[in-house]
Amino acid sequence: MMTGDPGFFILTISVLIGGFLAIMVTRLWASRRGESAEPSASVLALHAIRTTLESLDTRTREIRQQNAEDAGRLREQLLQRSDGAQLSMVRDFSTQRLEIAEYLGVMRGEISEAMRQHQTAFEARQTAVSQAMHESLHQGFQSLHLQLGDTLQRNAGELGLRVDALTRATDERLKEISGQVDRRLAEGFEKTTATFTDVLQRLALIDEAQKKITALSSDVISLQAILADKRSRGAFGEVQLAGLVRNVMPEAAFSLQHTLPNGRIADCLLFLPAPTGAIAIDSKFPLESYRRMTDYASSESDRKQAERQFKQDVRKHIRDIAERYILPNVTADGAVMFIPAEAVFAEIQAHHPEVVEEAHVAHVWLVSPTTLWAVLNTARAVLKDAATREQVDIIREHLGLLAKDFQRFRERMDQLARHIEQAHDDVQKVNVSARRITDRFERIERVEVKPSTDSGAAPELAPRD
Repeated sequence: MMTGDPGFFILTISVLIGGFLAIMVTRLWASRRGESAEPSASVLALHAIRTTLESLDTRTREIRQQNAEDAGRLREQLLQRSDGAQLSMVRDFSTQRLEIAEYLGVMRGEISEAMRQHQTAFEARQTAVSQAMHESLHQGFQSLHLQLGDTLQRNAGELGLRVDALTRATDERLKEISGQVDRRLAEGFEKTTATFTDVLQRLALIDEAQKKITALSSDVISLQAILADKRSRGAFGEVQLAGLVRNVMPEAAFSLQHTLPNGRIADCLLFLPAPTGAIAIDSKFPLESYRRMTDYASSESDRKQAERQFKQDVRKHIRDIAERYILPNVTADGAVMFIPAEAVFAEIQAHHPEVVEEAHVAHVWLVSPTTLWAVLNTARAVLKDAATREQVDIIREHLGLLAKDFQRFRERMDQLARHIEQAHDDVQKVNVSARRITDRFERIERVEVKPSTDSGAAPELAPRD
């Protein structure tokens, strides 16, 4: 039996607990005496509990019936009071509406009277203003007529004075223009004279430039004489090679006039990263045989002979470079032969492929100033790439350390997850226990005690229909 009264619920629980305790005390007393509890005592206790519950139920129905009667009486009183208040409000509203209508009629008459008075005053003021404006305009026109007459007289006098002044200014301006024309003509003659003088000076400079050109021709002849000497040609090639290398490569990446372990001196040694290593560059200038070969004033046989000599000279330079500057475990497996003249390099590449093939077999690369510039730029790119790889190794090292740190973080995170999972399981178990306790209290509220057939077992809780 359920009810919404908290006192009744507490009383019911108390009665159930008292009856249960009475039965338990009876059985405990009988067990101590060595006797079995009589069924009649339990039945009497259950009968008393049932009688109490029925009386409580009767009392509850009476209380509910009384509450219903009280609610009906209270509802009737509220309806009566509501009807009285509504009638009072209607009467008050009708009285106020009549008073407002009377007040509005009085106000409408007062407003109409005030409007008529304002209209009369406005018409009088408008007539007075119109008369004043008419008189003011008449006086203004008269004053304006007098001012226009005076102004015209003053303007006529000022116009005559300005015409006289303009005439005088025009005469003076014409005189100034005539003077300026004379001065400009004189200046033009002077500039023309100066121009002729400047032309004469420039002709003198041209004569001097002609003399310098003649001197330069002699210097070119001297340069040809210098290039005719092998040592001079070698020095010229070394200077050109040094200039190209310094313009492209960093200082730490090359060495000029570098002495190798075999005692040979390379014009330039490039220090490249592994696996390339150090690359030797030597300058060679086979100019004599090339000149005879390209001298079309000579006979065909002389030029053929010069061509054979040119090939022999180039082959000899290739062999010398391969033998002197390619050292195992010291330099790279190749060397560079620098030819300072583009024409000589083009002749070898275009008309003597067998010489180029021999250079490739000997691991000697032929370069001109233009191609050497490309080779040096490639070498500089290789150096930058090596530096980048070094930085990549550092980054890889730090990434390895970061991976170890992340591995430790993952292990600790797994351990924390296990602890959290264990705590979650404990919370679930506690929640299950709480639900079971709540279910038991709800069963106590919904069921009544059922006598047990077994004298040694506790009484069972059976649901009540």
